[in-house]
Amino acid sequence: MTSAEFAILTLIVEQPRHGYEIEQVIEKRGMREWTEVGFSSIYYLLKKLEKAGLISSRTEAADGRGPARKVYRPTSTGIEACHQATLHALATVHRSYPPLLLGIANLDRVPLSDVIDALSVHRDGLNKRLTHVQTQKSQQQPLPSEVDVMFDYSSTMVEAEMKWIEKFIRQLEESASILI
Repeated sequence: MTSAEFAILTLIVEQPRHGYEIEQVIEKRGMREWTEVGFSSIYYLLKKLEKAGLISSRTEAADGRGPARKVYRPTSTGIEACHQATLHALATVHRSYPPLLLGIANLDRVPLSDVIDALSVHRDGLNKRLTHVQTQKSQQQPLPSEVDVMFDYSSTMVEAEMKWIEKFIRQLEESASILI
C-alpha cells in the first residue's frame, strides 16, 4: 500500500466520508505537510482502494441541498489493512534519497565557493520550511495529539538538517581557509 493510499484509508477508517470531504479534512489537518496526496488523485485512490476490497461505497443523499454523493466506508479487510499498515509504518525504517546526497557525491566537480553558496541557499530554504511548518501548526490549534506530534517531528527533522548543513558549511569554510 502506498503512503497516499494509506492516508486516504485512514480517513475512511476514522469515519465514512465522501471524496470532497476527504479533501477538506486533508486541508484542515495540514496533511500535505507530511504525506503526498494531491487533490487530483483522491478519486483515483478511492477507486483503487475499492477495487482492492479495502473500502466500499454507497450513493447517499446529500445533507441539505446538492446532489447525492458517493460515501466510502471501510470493509473489515480495510480496517485490518489499516491496522497492519499503521504498525508497519511505525516499526519500519525507510531509506531516504534526498537530492542533497547526490550533490555531495559530486562536490569535487564544483568550485568550493559555489558549493558553500548552494548549501547556504539550502539552509535558507530549510529555515523557510521550518517557519512554514511552525506557522501551519500554530494556525491549526488546537490539534489532536497525534497531529501535534507529527508537526513536532517535521520541525525536529528540519532543525536537525539545518544544524548538519551549518556544520558542513563551517567545515568547508575552514578547509577553504587552509587552502588559501
